[in-house]
Amino acid sequence: MTTSSQVAVVDYGIGNLYSVRRALERCGGDVTLSSDPAALERAERLVLPGVGAFAGGMAGLRERGLVEPIRRYAASGRPLLGICLGMQMLATASEEFGIHEGLDLIPGRVRAVPDRDTAGRPHKVPHIGWTALRTPAGASWRESLLADTPEGTSVYLVHSFAVVPDDPAHRLADCEYGGHAVCAAIARGAITGFQFHPEKSGEAGLRILRRFLTT
Repeated sequence: MTTSSQVAVVDYGIGNLYSVRRALERCGGDVTLSSDPAALERAERLVLPGVGAFAGGMAGLRERGLVEPIRRYAASGRPLLGICLGMQMLATASEEFGIHEGLDLIPGRVRAVPDRDTAGRPHKVPHIGWTALRTPAGASWRESLLADTPEGTSVYLVHSFAVVPDDPAHRLADCEYGGHAVCAAIARGAITGFQFHPEKSGEAGLRILRRFLTT
């Protein structure tokens, strides 16, 4: 299934821009990389990618004058997708190397992934690898970007921090690490964030991106 949906990928000097672009194009998207505030506000769909530190990501947005345009875009009700660091920047603030203000599009805080398992044993952080997605208690994927994704589908993650939403209703999916339920996806209206990398998650990730381009 292909589509001619137009999608802008936010270029703010940091992140996995080109792998995200290639994946969206493979799914049929008409993709533009842009740091032009006006162009981003006009977009049909917007993707905020990213890898690296939260403070550096937000600094890149501020330096290019993109914080308020992204907030105005989100308020329009058009689809917005944050990936990895991009998901974290959707939150209110991060505790990574101090307290740093985020976009506050989905209220919540970015906190460190626990460095011990639920039995108290040390384990490796960052959390790297393929991990199954689970539905948190009370959540539903029916109307979300995960609607075509079966429970237990494995996706690829690389992260040391994760969002903890203020409202449990915004917690769309979890993954398990060391026995802990770690937030893997958040959603509020047309805004969705994935801690995992759909562009690196094989056919499962492409299926999710196709849904983003067609809903």
